[in-house]
Amino acid sequence: MRRCKFCGGEAYIVMKSPKMALCREHYREFVERKIERTIHHYKMLKEGDRILVAVSGGKDALATAIGMKNLGYEFECLHINLGIGEHSEKSEKISREQCDKLGRKIHVLNLKELVGMGIGEVRTRRAPCSYCGMTKRYLMNKFAVDNGFNVIATGHNLDDETAFLLGNLLHWNINYLSRQGSMLPESEKMARRIKPLYELTNENIEYYVNLFDIPYLQERCPYSQGAKSILYGKVLNEIEEESPGTKLNFVKGFLKNQGIFPREEIELRECKICGMPSLGEVCSFCRFWKLEDELKLREGKL
Repeated sequence: MRRCKFCGGEAYIVMKSPKMALCREHYREFVERKIERTIHHYKMLKEGDRILVAVSGGKDALATAIGMKNLGYEFECLHINLGIGEHSEKSEKISREQCDKLGRKIHVLNLKELVGMGIGEVRTRRAPCSYCGMTKRYLMNKFAVDNGFNVIATGHNLDDETAFLLGNLLHWNINYLSRQGSMLPESEKMARRIKPLYELTNENIEYYVNLFDIPYLQERCPYSQGAKSILYGKVLNEIEEESPGTKLNFVKGFLKNQGIFPREEIELRECKICGMPSLGEVCSFCRFWKLEDELKLREGKL
């Protein structure tokens, strides 16, 4: 039987990177110290911030909420029901249960109620994942701005980041590479977006949330089948298995050398429909969903 490196108790997990065995209590401390160091190292938060944690019902968002609560951060949560049939209903139900157990207020946006359709119900050549991501980012930011939150914390983790990074490198998406990182800075009508789990793997997170008696959704979105990021993730997992620590070194090395990718300064304007930042006269959200009036997302006026 493996023993905890610090107390000699029964090991709950045996990690390959860093190489050590930890009991339940010391593993919890390890993860929460990692989250705290990540927040401080990347200067994600400052005094006076109003934080909104995006919850989906899954383990990553749950880990973000648990970790930030245990570290003493005040925040509220936001869930977006994307109208993907039974999957979205389960996601909303579990998200509500999670927030109830954590004692945190949850706000819920329903895409069908807002625009009349859910993800997958639109007649378009675009893959659902492409406009789903755009839709979630817009609604999270719009809700945050309308309700006085200036920070949005998401559950993106090291596995997500390395898969995105590999995909962007394979396709030489220079603009994405110049901006990819642990957080997106705050600007006018744009909340700061932070990733407290930036240096934690899927395995780290799964073992962490299983320490708590809180349910989480384990099934993937039905539209995620065939996503290239899943393929890239599998390749990276094989490399990590042979050479533990590769993912973290990959991300840290990228951040150290990110300056080699020229950053194009983008001039944003106000969308003529919703007033949010846009590259064109009408933002991608209003254009895609064919909106004629601004969505009012202020709490109490949904």
